[in-house]
Amino acid sequence: MTEKIKKTEEQWKKDLTEEQYYVTREKGTERPFTGKYNDNKEKGMYKCVCCGEELFSSDTKFESGTGWPSFYKPTAGDMIKEEVDRSHGMARTEVVCSKCGAHLGHVFPDGPRPTGLRYCINSCALDFEKDEGDKE
Repeated sequence: MTEKIKKTEEQWKKDLTEEQYYVTREKGTERPFTGKYNDNKEKGMYKCVCCGEELFSSDTKFESGTGWPSFYKPTAGDMIKEEVDRSHGMARTEVVCSKCGAHLGHVFPDGPRPTGLRYCINSCALDFEKDEGDKE
């Protein structure tokens, strides 16, 4: 595991847009069907917008119909951390970046095979690096 990133709230506010800060540092959620990666079909790697950690491959992205980019597994098990989220009167499993603690979204047990999981991730919590060989 790589070294954890620690910054002050002022540093995060300087480095992120208002929406990115709200979602990743204050555990907010972007509105469904508004994120730039919801309909992205390009091949590449989705990275944490806060620290650049590689989180999800486009090979594991699928159309869930929920309005947020959805993946059935992270690039590696230690790239993300799961925590119990009891906000909004329900219990959900929150997904955070292991390296910087950024709130990414939530994981649900209603995804496709082979994992049966749906990592429902906010677009603004991600950066996308297109594969060099993808010319579409």
